[in-house]
Amino acid sequence: MSYKRRKTRVVKVSNIRIGGGNPVSIQGMTKTETKNVSATVKQINQLENIGAEIVRIAVKDIGDARAIKEIKKKTGMPLVADIHFNYQFAIEAIKNGVDKIRLNPGNIYELNQIKEVVACAKEYKIPIRVGVNSGSLRKSSSSLVNSMVKSALDYIKTLERLKFFDIVVSLKASEVQDTISAYEKLAKLCDYPLHLGVTATGPLIPGTIKSTLAIGSLLKEGVGDTIRVSLTSRPEDEIMVSKEILQSLGLRNFSPEIISCPTCGRCQVDLIKIVNLIKNKVDGSPSRNGKSSAKKIAIMGCIVNGPGEAKQADMGIAFTRNLALVFKKGKVIKKTSQKDSIDFILKQLEKG
Repeated sequence: MSYKRRKTRVVKVSNIRIGGGNPVSIQGMTKTETKNVSATVKQINQLENIGAEIVRIAVKDIGDARAIKEIKKKTGMPLVADIHFNYQFAIEAIKNGVDKIRLNPGNIYELNQIKEVVACAKEYKIPIRVGVNSGSLRKSSSSLVNSMVKSALDYIKTLERLKFFDIVVSLKASEVQDTISAYEKLAKLCDYPLHLGVTATGPLIPGTIKSTLAIGSLLKEGVGDTIRVSLTSRPEDEIMVSKEILQSLGLRNFSPEIISCPTCGRCQVDLIKIVNLIKNKVDGSPSRNGKSSAKKIAIMGCIVNGPGEAKQADMGIAFTRNLALVFKKGKVIKKTSQKDSIDFILKQLEKG
């Protein structure tokens, strides 16, 4: 699959390039108090290990802003400071080495304050994300979407008047269609990279569905340059969902895709256990770094569709009553017992 990406400027966040046709990057956010340096660094490392490429940290006071200096000594991850209400926290975060700041037009809007932040961002050569949220709009009209877009455009124009163009923009609502409509409208009105996300999505399953619908719909249209899935769940879950969205659309490849049947009365193996075992193995295998040749693995529980699906995958296994057929590139390479089949297929995947 390929999509015609919207043409944008390129914005650098440390060593990550956003926009301009670069790969859609994955962002996460820590859920620790930032001034707790050890806990924050631990979570940043966990996010990096699972696939995050940029991490945002909350800066709610001057202590959080100053803690960035110590955090940066312990991680090379590109960091974004999330700033609300007090522009001085943004300046302090920049001086302490943050790689990008997010400003909310709903609560940092005074021109003299924006001027000071821009001057500091220019001096330290870091970008600004104009982060509009539906829940913190300063002015609102009858149309939420129009209000969000206007808020973003007005802020962009202010930054441009200050000769600042190193800008990324986000427009996050809690409703899927509002989010999609706002991004679609803004995408036609500027050429800045867009940071996609849905805000306040809720727990893991409903939040995953909302995020996938909104982010996936926009990416399919070629809109979006970096994403952050927001869930009331573990931060690692947000990264895993982000990766699945990008891989399902064919925009990135992180680990082999697993095709597996939902199971029914014909299935005579514990397929759920087998699928989870293999997925956990391949998610932590060299394939995560692009070293495995297997891009698609089929794990099928019976002979109805099993052999056909397995033949179409790079690696496949189809279970019968007592046996398992292992396929590679469409050909049967092993007929073995159900028990031995798992070890065999894992060894084949390790070989690449």
